[in-house]
Parts: sequence; C-alpha cells; structure tokens
Amino acid sequence: MTEEISLEERKVVYRARRGLKEIDVYFDPYVKNYYLHAEADEKEMFAELVAQEDPDLLDWFMEVSEPPRPELKEFIRKLKRYVHGS
Repeated sequence: MTEEISLEERKVVYRARRGLKEIDVYFDPYVKNYYLHAEADEKEMFAELVAQEDPDLLDWFMEVSEPPRPELKEFIRKLKRYVHGS
C-alpha cells in the first residue's frame, strides 16, 4: 500500500487487523489486494463490517447466524470467494 490513502481508509485498514485467525484470513487478503481499489460503496460496506464485534463476525463467517442486513451477508460471501475461490 504505497499510494496515498485517506484518513478514513487508514482507520478501516487499522480496524481490519483483528488478531483472530478466523477473521484475519478473510480481512487481510481483502485489505492487501482489493480494498484501496474498491468502489466507494464497497469501501463503506467493508468499513461497516470491520466496525462489528468479533463474536458477531465469527458467527456470520461461520454461518452460525446471519448479519442484520442482506448486503452484509453478500459481502461476506464475496470475501470468502476472494480467499477460497468460487
């Protein structure tokens, strides 16, 4: 990430570092490979996602429960595709 990024983008990138392997496996590759080049609405969705509590994120990624909004569920699927393919 050598290009200039905004303060808000820096905050999101910082918040994305969770220290939980189960979440970092999805957030890290997205931040490194996609986040800075994403459209504004996708950046907003990721910012909303990283603002959530770890237990909720774990449940959503492990499909134990569903996020409160369908858009978040679809975005989680997208992150999983980035990591696992298909």
